[in-house]
Amino acid sequence: MGKDVEAAAEAGEFTAKDYMDPPPAPLIDVEELTTWSLYRAVIAEFIATLLFLYITVATVIGYKHQSDPNVNGTDAACSGVGILGIAWAFGGMIFILVYCTAGISGGHINPAVTFGLFLARKVSLIRALLYMIAQCLGAICGAGLVRGFQKAYYVRYGGGANELSSGYSKGTGLAAEIIGTFVLVYTVFSATDPKRSARDSHVPVLAPLPIGFAVFMVHLATIPITGTGINPARSFGAAVIYNKEKAWDDQWIFWVGPFIGAAIAEAYHQYVLRASAAKALGSFRSG
Repeated sequence: MGKDVEAAAEAGEFTAKDYMDPPPAPLIDVEELTTWSLYRAVIAEFIATLLFLYITVATVIGYKHQSDPNVNGTDAACSGVGILGIAWAFGGMIFILVYCTAGISGGHINPAVTFGLFLARKVSLIRALLYMIAQCLGAICGAGLVRGFQKAYYVRYGGGANELSSGYSKGTGLAAEIIGTFVLVYTVFSATDPKRSARDSHVPVLAPLPIGFAVFMVHLATIPITGTGINPARSFGAAVIYNKEKAWDDQWIFWVGPFIGAAIAEAYHQYVLRASAAKALGSFRSG
């Protein structure tokens, strides 16, 4: 098999590659609007985000009810799934849903992931916008299902909405969202890198696993700070259905932070790890 291209790019030479980078997606692909595959992918993103919000928000509310000292008394501290269980619910659902939808829509389930992949020219602008709309609508519907099934507890226990915890500044919350989303999107790029899958044929099958683990680990770190957003659709959908002032006051953090984190992860992977700029310069010199 051929050697990698990075060293050759720095020397201004080309050697054979053992992997093939897909061509960049067009910025605006109007013809895409006439294909069923686009709408099938949009539907998959809607349903996946709906299921994601339903399971995760229900888990959060269930835990808060089970650990409520007014309900369980002295056993409250030991009741429910705990923060570890909540983190598993988020990470596990991402693993399941990415596995189920990767072959249809790419398994984004997150506007920040879609934004990062758009910056890397993995998806067109039209597809990215439709995905984000579908994800937000799916999140609203998923949170709405939880409220419909748990009317007695939904508002009492915060509706699963992301809020900045007391004792933390808005800057700290924003930084937590940036770093958390960086970890997630960086993992997405690494797990789906064609350079990696060319050498390890099992990687495409296992790609949902590290992505789910990234979500799990980030939740362990940032649940005490912001409740962990790293997904603007998740934060927006819960806020729409909960619709209380505190959730809206901090909502900007859960959009700005993830989008900045996704952009940094895309730049780091594309221009540092994959050395896209060096490759382009080497190609120009060899020509």
